Amino acid sequence: MQQQQSPIMQASVVAIGGRALAIEGPPGSGKSSLALALIDRGAQLIGDDAVMLSRDGEAVMAGPPPNIAGLIEVRGVALIELPIAPPSPLALILTLGAECERLPKAALQREILGVLVPCLSFSPGSIAPAIRAEWALARHGLAAS
Repeated sequence: MQQQQSPIMQASVVAIGGRALAIEGPPGSGKSSLALALIDRGAQLIGDDAVMLSRDGEAVMAGPPPNIAGLIEVRGVALIELPIAPPSPLALILTLGAECERLPKAALQREILGVLVPCLSFSPGSIAPAIRAEWALARHGLAAS
């Protein structure tokens, strides 16, 4: 099936178990820090600060934009080069800096390239943000195809 190209999504995105987890939010909200914590737990970098989206069948695929592929900002340290994950189906968007429910029953959905993708407000906080993000993906993310 032919892929449909789309603009770039402003988010840090990692691959966990073959699914893409996007982390969006305003500058300084902790997108790269959460992505780095997830990478420390075994996730793979798809893109920091931006990813390219395309439609492939019933999935929205997230891949790295060529100009920043493999780079992640470690604030106060440097741009760090990491291995890049292959494009992966977008399964969940975590939105940082927004008011979030303590125990959400279900994620909202956002239409991207004609596909409904779960979107969850998320406050990383200081207590186990990476583990909580992994549970958010397990609980609210689209299943692997």
